Amino acid sequence: MIVKPEISWEDFEKLDIRCGTIISVNDFEKARNPSYQLEIDFGDLGIKKSAAQITSLYQKENLIGQQILAVVNFPKKQIANFFSECLVLGVYGENSKDVTLLSPSLPTKNGLQVG
Repeated sequence: MIVKPEISWEDFEKLDIRCGTIISVNDFEKARNPSYQLEIDFGDLGIKKSAAQITSLYQKENLIGQQILAVVNFPKKQIANFFSECLVLGVYGENSKDVTLLSPSLPTKNGLQVG
């Protein structure tokens, strides 16, 4: 197991992690690794898109309506012909292709910030 270097509280505070609800899911056929294109509702922040390599554990139809946590203040990242606007957070399983999404344990208003 690799342990990352210690960071300051100020570094952590720079991350803007918010709760959102997945509203649409499409196959991302041009991605190098199997992925979905997600649209996520972050309330007052609006709808953001994300590419997520979560196909091994999640079916498209089961993701609609699921609340997730994502970093919303990274710059847009172009992946093939798609611009990812946020980074959906998850935990890697023993197989690096098995990613379990992080989500609030109770229903939460879209856009609320992790603190």
